[in-house]
Amino acid sequence: MRAFVRYLLIVTTQPKTSTGRIAIELVQPLQSSAVWPAKAFDGEVIPFVIQAFKEGHDTLAGELVICDPSGAISREPLRKTGEGLDLWQCVAQLDGVGEHEFHFEVWTDVWKTWITEAKLKLAANVDSELVIETGAVHLQRALAMHPANRIIAAGFKLLSDSKQSPIERFEKLVVGAASAELARLPLEESETHSSTWQIRVERRRSGVGAWYEFFPRSEGAKPQKGGGFSSGSFKTAQARLSEISKMGFDVVYLPPIHPIGTTFRKGKNNSLKAEQGDPGSPWAIGSELGGHTAVHPDLGTLEDFKQFIARADSVGLEVALDIALQCSPDHPWVKEHPNWFSKRIDGTIAYAENPPKKYQDIFPLNFDNDPAGLWNAIWDVFEYWIGVGIRIFRVDNPHTKPLRFWEWLLRKLHDAHPDVVLLAEAFTRPAPMAALARVGFQQSYTYFTWRNTKTELAEYLTELSTESSGYLRPNLFTNTPDILTEYLQFGGVPAFKIRAILAATASPSWGVYSGFELIENIARAGSEENLDNEKYEFRPRDWAKAEKSGASISPLLTRLNEIRSLHPSVLQLRNLKTHWSEDEAILVYSKHLPGRFNQTGLDDSIIVVINLDPHSVRETTIHLDLEAIGLAPDSAFEVSDLISGNTFKWKRDNYVRLDSFSEPAHVLYVNRHPTAIDASETIGRLRKLAVGAGFEKVET
Repeated sequence: MRAFVRYLLIVTTQPKTSTGRIAIELVQPLQSSAVWPAKAFDGEVIPFVIQAFKEGHDTLAGELVICDPSGAISREPLRKTGEGLDLWQCVAQLDGVGEHEFHFEVWTDVWKTWITEAKLKLAANVDSELVIETGAVHLQRALAMHPANRIIAAGFKLLSDSKQSPIERFEKLVVGAASAELARLPLEESETHSSTWQIRVERRRSGVGAWYEFFPRSEGAKPQKGGGFSSGSFKTAQARLSEISKMGFDVVYLPPIHPIGTTFRKGKNNSLKAEQGDPGSPWAIGSELGGHTAVHPDLGTLEDFKQFIARADSVGLEVALDIALQCSPDHPWVKEHPNWFSKRIDGTIAYAENPPKKYQDIFPLNFDNDPAGLWNAIWDVFEYWIGVGIRIFRVDNPHTKPLRFWEWLLRKLHDAHPDVVLLAEAFTRPAPMAALARVGFQQSYTYFTWRNTKTELAEYLTELSTESSGYLRPNLFTNTPDILTEYLQFGGVPAFKIRAILAATASPSWGVYSGFELIENIARAGSEENLDNEKYEFRPRDWAKAEKSGASISPLLTRLNEIRSLHPSVLQLRNLKTHWSEDEAILVYSKHLPGRFNQTGLDDSIIVVINLDPHSVRETTIHLDLEAIGLAPDSAFEVSDLISGNTFKWKRDNYVRLDSFSEPAHVLYVNRHPTAIDASETIGRLRKLAVGAGFEKVET
């Protein structure tokens, strides 16, 4: 009774703290604020990392505990990584859309702590008998917990055999079955539960996809006798959908499809004066024919658009629609809600500016004058197009709208339509780009287009796949109507191939703007955009002629998307690992997916070796971290180039020669069974397994 009272006194008089007996801090995946949960997509494989420590020299152990949306519990053991850093890690695959909760349980492993201490003391001949007696006490405790366990009983008997020296008993015990049994049935002390965190798992398309952007008005546009073109339509543009699908893309993204204003309409190449027949920028939204919920009559009717969506769906494509929260001076909102716009001191409505650029054909919205009215009107726009059948939106310039508005809208969208995906076109400073991702945007454009050197790409791809991966999902677009970088302008065909290979293999989401495959690389003087920019004019393209003449790199884009379909490691975000090359222009990275996370049951490892110099041949030695792709450091193995079809015998250090004009990159599959099955059979087997397992579509 006195002992129990003493226990109560100890418990009730302990000061309260925010730290458990063992200190546990989450490292990954973590938002920078507890307000919003971390993010994942369905089927994503996620490294969970904590920092955990206890005073003294006890050996710790622990588990990750995940509760999925159905309430099912799963556990993954933790392993220590990095000497002296107190970091513990495990990898788990999250399946099932919805809110997942997770926490960590960490404890002192009494048996492993004793083994560590016993090794030191027995080697120094310090308290040898006492050390062995202590081990016997631990085994007695284990027997009390598992009285029928004969293996533990045999271990206790061994330690109790005084005829053998302490060192003999210890050595036999350590290599024997009893020690292994106590690894399976650990003796735990000081067990500590971490805080509980949330991770939001969204549908797979929120993190995985190959996007293709094109203007329906250019597809089927016809020259007119008096000059200019007649507009293409949803009906004529449907013909392009099959070809986009055959290239392996699964999202077709359309610029705004609404009526375009005529006041201050821009002409070709963003000129201030539009000529007769100039169609204007689709981003100058609104006319007397309607605004954000209307369809441009040149493109067809709403029913035509629904048929376009249905046709896209029939060939395996989802349609993404651009949402640009701005108005032309002719938009109905300008007359109906003048307080939704900002006025200058001369009383005129302020048009959009990005000095020295002026966009007189666009009025930005003011989100502060009537937040209830404007915010709900924008909500109605999203609701309208969701009702039409759109589930993916590319949002134009979200960083020029209040963050609190997006937080409100995205939370409301998530609650009402959890399958809706929003891509943020946030080419802006790092802080607002990250903030938009944190408050709920499923994807974001990135700085990828301006990262061209080996150092820049290695650092940036590592950042995207590690520190920002808990909240920002990158969509690596190679180009856009507004972005034609100097690298593409002056790098010729090799530059286009290099950027496509990088984008398609480094991120689970990537995209191209129509014309990329035709190497459209002539820029408007003094700018980073295409000459004869399609934003301001019709750009019909002769696809058949380009294919016939070999002027298109669409076969490469097709092959890259097929590689993505066949190799699930490429469709993960957080598994990218950079390796070392001795040449400043040769970038090396790998993506590895263990068989237990792969529906084929096979380890899947891809190594990308790419010459970033589009003007020359480069040769060097590369050095691989083989453990990062699931191999022993001294392994010799076979790799198959998934682009050229060549096969090589590789090891940790390898010589490579890459001619940017003919073969700018190796995209290598690690064949772990070269004696049993050759590379072509392996790829064929993967193809069948991938299709049968329901992976991304595979064109055969």
